[in-house]
Amino acid sequence: MHKQQLIGSLQVILAGICWGSLGIFSTKLGELGVDSFGIAALRIVTASLLIIIITPRLFPIIKTLDGSAWFGLIVQAIIGVLGMTFSYFYAVKTVGVSMAVALLYTAPVFSLIFANLLLGERIAKKSIYLSIIAVLGVACLMAQDGLSPTVGMAIGLLSGVCYSLYGVLGKKAIANATPPLLIFFSSITISSLILLALPSTWHAYQIIATLPTSNWLLVLGLSVIGTIAPFLLYMSALDKLSATTASIFTIIEPLTAILLAIFLLNQSLQPLQILGIVLIILATLANAVGNHTTSPANDPATH
Repeated sequence: MHKQQLIGSLQVILAGICWGSLGIFSTKLGELGVDSFGIAALRIVTASLLIIIITPRLFPIIKTLDGSAWFGLIVQAIIGVLGMTFSYFYAVKTVGVSMAVALLYTAPVFSLIFANLLLGERIAKKSIYLSIIAVLGVACLMAQDGLSPTVGMAIGLLSGVCYSLYGVLGKKAIANATPPLLIFFSSITISSLILLALPSTWHAYQIIATLPTSNWLLVLGLSVIGTIAPFLLYMSALDKLSATTASIFTIIEPLTAILLAIFLLNQSLQPLQILGIVLIILATLANAVGNHTTSPANDPATH
């Protein structure tokens, strides 16, 4: 492998590991008394404050955006960032990291539907087959111990819907010549402005402020390790790898999340749940290997 390709591959793998750590940070914050909404707010608002320094670089581009472009970015932020983050962290709290990340990775199934409806993209037969495999995986997850689907599982599926919609909307924005860095910046910043208008956001920061300062490391972990660092690593890797190759390596994300949950949080899985997770991961990997263009669900800005 060429040196640049090796570096790019390692960057994507590291980005996947960083994204996979989100469940650990959110679980630890939940144990400190911060609810799912507060965890999402801490992640988004803190990340926005940290990346605000890049505004001067983007200001010339921001001035060129018209009203329709801003409307699209706002919708993307509300659905993709706020919707996905809230639903994912709620699922983490109610059904555990392993199941939450597996449900999040049903996004390729929803991407097929939304890409067809919103972008007019044709659905290939192979994608339909892979979607069926992913749906079977979800069915295995929901069949745990013979229980009926729970609210937590439904919210976990919703995170996959939001994940896919952000990717589809992001693809549409990129097609309109909007730089990926601006999409990432605007989605985080717009979301943080909305959150700052809500009392619950300030309450989350008040909770952290009353705890030992060491707990701020968890907040920084959410924002830096789980948000900013992986995005920058992934974007840097795309200068060295094709989007297809990069998307294959992102499969490390759900694997990391599941392994961390098992070894650090002592979360156990039933055999049928393990089968479901394997089916979803295999379907996602096969989808990434077979595509020659960036799949909406693999847009790094969707995390």
